[in-house]
Amino acid sequence: MNHSSIEIDIGGTFTDCYVTSRDGRTTWCKVRTTPHDLGLGLSRAIDEAAQRLDTSGDALLEETSIVRYSTTVALNKLIERSGPKLAYITTSGFDDTLLIGRASQWSDGLPFKEQRNVARVNKPVPLIPKHLTVGVKERIGSFGEVLRPLDEDDFLAKLDHLVDQGVRGFVVCTLFSYLNPVHELKIRELIEREYDESYLGRMPVFLSHEVSPRKMEYTRSTMTLLNAYLHQSIYEELVGIGQQLRSRGYKAPLMMVHNTGGMASVFRSSAVQTFSGGPVAGLMGSAAIGESYGRSNVVTTDMGGTSFDIGMVVQGSTRFYQFAPTIDRWVIDATILDTRSIGAGGGSIARVSEELGGRLDVGPESAGSIPGPVSYDQGGREPTVTDADLVLGYLDADNFHGGKLTLNKARAERVIGTKIAKPLGVSVPHAALLIKRIIDAKMGLEIHKETVLKGYDPRDFTVFAMGGAGPVHCCGYTAAANMSEIVVFPFSSAFCAFGSSTMDVLHVYERSQRITLLKPSDPDSWLADGSTFNAVVEDLSDQARRDFSGEGFDSSKLTFELELEMRFGGQLNVKRVASPMLRLTGTEDARTIAAAFEKEFSEAYSAMGLNPDAGIEIEGFILKARLPQPRPVLPVYPEGGRPEGAKEAQTGTRLAFWDVEKGFEPTPVYQMNLLLHGDRLRGPAIIEDESTTLVLDPGWTLNVDRHHALVLSRETA
Repeated sequence: MNHSSIEIDIGGTFTDCYVTSRDGRTTWCKVRTTPHDLGLGLSRAIDEAAQRLDTSGDALLEETSIVRYSTTVALNKLIERSGPKLAYITTSGFDDTLLIGRASQWSDGLPFKEQRNVARVNKPVPLIPKHLTVGVKERIGSFGEVLRPLDEDDFLAKLDHLVDQGVRGFVVCTLFSYLNPVHELKIRELIEREYDESYLGRMPVFLSHEVSPRKMEYTRSTMTLLNAYLHQSIYEELVGIGQQLRSRGYKAPLMMVHNTGGMASVFRSSAVQTFSGGPVAGLMGSAAIGESYGRSNVVTTDMGGTSFDIGMVVQGSTRFYQFAPTIDRWVIDATILDTRSIGAGGGSIARVSEELGGRLDVGPESAGSIPGPVSYDQGGREPTVTDADLVLGYLDADNFHGGKLTLNKARAERVIGTKIAKPLGVSVPHAALLIKRIIDAKMGLEIHKETVLKGYDPRDFTVFAMGGAGPVHCCGYTAAANMSEIVVFPFSSAFCAFGSSTMDVLHVYERSQRITLLKPSDPDSWLADGSTFNAVVEDLSDQARRDFSGEGFDSSKLTFELELEMRFGGQLNVKRVASPMLRLTGTEDARTIAAAFEKEFSEAYSAMGLNPDAGIEIEGFILKARLPQPRPVLPVYPEGGRPEGAKEAQTGTRLAFWDVEKGFEPTPVYQMNLLLHGDRLRGPAIIEDESTTLVLDPGWTLNVDRHHALVLSRETA
């Protein structure tokens, strides 16, 4: 029997829901995010989606086999600094590792505007203060050998001191524990012996070799610290949501969307894995849907109320990972698919900046969901991008968000006039157009940088425009990036929620292990470390099978993908490469992996950087264990295009401002769900949907394809 699936993506301003019913019907909706109680917004979204399917939220949940969930709760908790009081335990002499950080810690995580003025910024306030950090007498060597046994008496004395200070948890990161965790394990054993679980004083212990079994103690420390700091609050939040769903009839585990490109149950999710889950879901959805469109190169763009997220699909693959993932102000070591986010959304605040000599600037600050734009009439006092779009005539004040919210156009005009138009000496609509052009230019520049700096020509890519505000601005930011094709899907406003429906159950296993793959002087050099290569992969595979079996999955259906961190001999940094082999059985296997590395290296840095004479080394193993899930199928509609220009879909005209010289012009307005496969429109035009508005700028044409997606093309001279 078929079952329904529910996908939830909670953003800073809106909560999106995408549902596939048991009979194959799909629907989607957006509701306002409720920051004080995320479960409330989630329930409202499910109820609204159920209503569109002519059922109740409880009935829908009873027949649902999977709920996938992505959220911003982790970042919110970190910003609030609402974590528990923790202690940091490390090797004696390395007590200040977290405080010293790296040279870039002054600017890590800061927006570019603040990085330019680094003399005025400070390092982040440590999540664990100095007086709760202790070094213990122990030492593991760089080959995993015990150089100095753990001094248990010394540690126990320091443990009692920490507990007396009110510590409620421990972060343990000793040198080279990823090679030999014997001392970290002993430290946990001693803590649990002294504070047995039968006592109210029992406290969690987070070991770095379990959280991040990789070299580099600083990033291993920060990774472990962030997981420990956020663990309890996120666990309580997610368990509460899971209980809420079960009370309404849902029977399966709540599945969390991970920034690795997959999903897992709450109980197999770490706090760090939940960061940026929504944008990554949009990236995975774009890769999946790009196959059916025959577009292997895609730039995903998601403009919501608060941020603008970008991701790249190249040759059908989400091949890029963040080089130095940064969460808030801390660099970590984690497998996170590369998406970029800037403060550019419908709620981005416009201001005449004194720092810029009285020029107009937009973002990155946002009015958020509450109070929101001035036109929301919820107490907002600063002009935003949404207010500008309303003044320009692009949005319908009486039918915004499907009529759920009436916008106050007069108030938006008044505030833009007072705070923007008057200081600049221009008219109100001219000021609104400047706001739009500046935010479009910022987003377009970010797209251009993202593609060019990865070595690609943006003209070879198609833009997928998503998010509630994405279709409003897509023509502007796509043109600014020197690109000429856009696809807007019927569910673009909830695309990240849709994207999670394309994700598999995925666990990622990592290990730092240095081996020599090839030496130029010895073609059989792989033999020395070949057994180590195979042993590491087999060990990680066995761990994956145990974990999946423990969660109730059939481990025989797992598929494995191996990625290797590789470099030429003598290099400091590594290049992450998809390995074509899971085992080494001969010299040809080693050469095949080496060839894959050289190909990836050449694409990233050019063939000039190849140095095979130095030998090829492997520094790290990343094994992805995947349990494939059914993919959603896009409906196909018969062609019914009307040569007269889709007059039946036109609902009227509206005065819209496109050009300062021409002023307001009557612009046709169409209903998106009335357009048919084969319809063709020429800009300017406005196409309205319940959850978004597509603004077709002058110089652009639109074609409706077989999936009722809107394909936009820029006219070139």
